[in-house]
Amino acid sequence: MNFPNFLRIEREERDGSKHYVIHTNDPKFSMEIIPDASAPDKVGKGVMKRLHVPNSWAGDYSKYAKFVAAAQEFFRDSFDEPAPKSETRRFTR
Repeated sequence: MNFPNFLRIEREERDGSKHYVIHTNDPKFSMEIIPDASAPDKVGKGVMKRLHVPNSWAGDYSKYAKFVAAAQEFFRDSFDEPAPKSETRRFTR
């Protein structure tokens, strides 16, 4: 699956690493997610710790449920083999 609007950020801290998945287009949102230790590959779709959505979406869970599911799928797929540079290059000369 293609995820052009998602970005995963991993930060190393004293307590271990933290992972954030960000949706860069409308609706812009971010979620803090941790790998699922009970999954067979120790990553799975991740366990959501925190979700930040626009105020206009507060309480309308059905509106962004499909985006959260896509973000979790992106999180799982982001641990696969990296794509070749020719596919991920954003700027061409």
